[in-house]
Amino acid sequence: MALPELLNKAKTFGQEKLFNFYEELTDEQKKILLTDVQNIDFNLMQDLFKNLTNTKEETAETEIAPIPCTDATSMCEEERKRLYDKGLQVLGEGKMAALTMAGGQGTRLGHTGPKGTYDIGLPSHKSLFEIQCCGLKEVSAQAGCKVQWYIMTSHINHKDTVEFFEKNNYFDYGKENITFFPQTMIPAMDRDGNILLENKYTVLKSPNGNGGLFASLKNAGLFEKMRDKGISRIFICGIDNCLVKMADPLFLGFLEDSGHKAVAKSFIKRTADEKAGVFCRRGGKPTVIEYTEIPLELAELKDDAGVWVYGDTNVLNYIFDIDVAESLAEVGMSYHIAVKKLNCADFATGETVVIPNGYKFELFLFDAFSQLDSLGVFRIERKEEFAPVKNPTGVDSAESAREMYMAIHKEEN
Repeated sequence: MALPELLNKAKTFGQEKLFNFYEELTDEQKKILLTDVQNIDFNLMQDLFKNLTNTKEETAETEIAPIPCTDATSMCEEERKRLYDKGLQVLGEGKMAALTMAGGQGTRLGHTGPKGTYDIGLPSHKSLFEIQCCGLKEVSAQAGCKVQWYIMTSHINHKDTVEFFEKNNYFDYGKENITFFPQTMIPAMDRDGNILLENKYTVLKSPNGNGGLFASLKNAGLFEKMRDKGISRIFICGIDNCLVKMADPLFLGFLEDSGHKAVAKSFIKRTADEKAGVFCRRGGKPTVIEYTEIPLELAELKDDAGVWVYGDTNVLNYIFDIDVAESLAEVGMSYHIAVKKLNCADFATGETVVIPNGYKFELFLFDAFSQLDSLGVFRIERKEEFAPVKNPTGVDSAESAREMYMAIHKEEN
């Protein structure tokens, strides 16, 4: 669109401040601003701001029920081997890709750069990216086929991530086996509903949350490219769990055996009030209910074996059938609002200022489950597969993750 058309559109939605500095911009800067504004879904942003004052609460009539679970921790070795071999066969046929969500920075860890480049302090000094790549090398060797690896970045770390892999020769996994793609971005707003500027010519945007994964894949044209490679399954995980079993054949075998089109790993919560979402069925649909939402009597409910009835915690580790994943790209999931301190351009001067209570908008991947008729839940042992790196010290830190990793991977000792 040309300037007059875009300016009129912005005015229609009360967002003409985006053009406050247009006349003083260079031709290149004008081009950047016009492209940014053209990519804004003004109707969506208007609706998101209107909904800020609407509190959405589940009604008491919405039934919460337990969700069936397959407990891998109590599975006999014969059954584990059967499922593992079934998954390994599918991997050997090149039918599953691995996807890592790695759009964040390591700021909370005191690290400058993409979180995936963080060294958790192993003797080998492997980064989180290299740890995951080593997992893929191992399972690929077993399957006799390189598992294609897709890495979702963000605008803040895409360039640095790609350069990190280039510098490290793609960890000898092969450049042709790794695909980087950027996460879809969404503008930020202030408390008055103004879409913010990062500087005089750039709209302030942030990643649209892990729930934007499917739309980001579609926008990058990757569903079609995956199918061209014969891929029909997508293993999904985050970057910060250093014990994740990449493209886990046992997990894949469970999917193939279950008849489900999507499966998720879980582990049992430690306490009734552990701050984690748990799997259940709500209104007959699979979902994850946050610990703040579940009634106390349900949170404390145990079965005859003394196990929490609502205790299967969301691990952020899934496998989706590719057709289901693509269909979810078209689903209008609800955005969640995060109130954040934001650095942005002052609309009067263009200078960088800090607003204490700006709005960012995120989609959560687990909201997609309510669009499914069924979900397979695969219960694992926490200490064997879950060591998140979120804090510099203490709980869920590089220290604790390193200790757990070395307890399993003896070669690092």
